[in-house]
Amino acid sequence: MIFYQTIAAHWKDLLTAFGISMVPVFELRGGIVYAAVRGVPFALAFAVCLLGNLLPVPFILLFLRRVFHFLERFGPTARIVKGMERRARRQGKKLEKWKLFGLFVLVAIPLPGTGAWTGALVAEVFDIRMKKALPVIALGVLTAGLIMVILSYLIPGLFFSALR
Repeated sequence: MIFYQTIAAHWKDLLTAFGISMVPVFELRGGIVYAAVRGVPFALAFAVCLLGNLLPVPFILLFLRRVFHFLERFGPTARIVKGMERRARRQGKKLEKWKLFGLFVLVAIPLPGTGAWTGALVAEVFDIRMKKALPVIALGVLTAGLIMVILSYLIPGLFFSALR
């Protein structure tokens, strides 16, 4: 009963955090910070943001190559696609030697330019099949989420309670 009341009290914030977690660049990192600022309990925020960040990954892995081939036929979008592929190759050079472990680290470290979207892009560019890439990306997102929960909930809570 308490679980449902908590969801009812925070449903708008949960929906927003879910949406933020689906967006490239912000991803789960932005969703968890948003949820923390809005006072959403950390376990609920973690679960919702994890789902929001992982939802687009299978679609990226399945359709990215086809979308890129389609967009390469047009002048303005061809330059954007080439730039994204160049960025993915640059990020991917760091993990060529380690492949799956490198992919995990790329997704797990919560810094700009990393995350599930970049991991899926790199996996596609380096032809890592979904069967291998999806669990590694999911584990990376889980790890990034735990790091962000600690940074967004635990550390500020300890800091502000020490100030009282």
